[in-house]
Amino acid sequence: MTQRVALATVLDRLAIDAVITGYAVAVDDGAWSDYGALFTPDGRADYRGAGGVEGPADEIARWLAETMRLFPVRQHLIVNRRIELEDLGGYTGDRAEVRADYLNPMCLDRKAASGPDADPPGGADSGRPGSATPDFVTGGRYTFELHRAEPCWLIRTVTVHEKWRQAPGA
Repeated sequence: MTQRVALATVLDRLAIDAVITGYAVAVDDGAWSDYGALFTPDGRADYRGAGGVEGPADEIARWLAETMRLFPVRQHLIVNRRIELEDLGGYTGDRAEVRADYLNPMCLDRKAASGPDADPPGGADSGRPGSATPDFVTGGRYTFELHRAEPCWLIRTVTVHEKWRQAPGA
């Protein structure tokens, strides 16, 4: 491998890592247009492995926007990223697969979940940043398939494989 190819490979890995980080930030911040911009035009997301739905990224963004309203405080971490770049005889191709573990603590919006007259058990500040402990935590693994789309990498598919969860009252 030449130095030029090695440098290109490092740059590809950094760019792919930025896309995966962008995915986590978009979901956590509820930035659904940013979420959609991370996908190829035919991009799809599959959340069935975590009790969700599967479909085109734009439809999934709308589903997530509605679903995540129940969890106004969320912060998911994507770690242990294993990036496999397509190998074209010593040169990086235009496809990559990323397997990465996730941990996703979330705080339930007790008023939305219980109705408008509910008195949240955690007090008036429950569900606000810094005032509540997570009451729903999941962990598992993502599988991302990415394609190079000049000038950047984009997600073609993401699949969630939930391994465990701790829900309220569990």
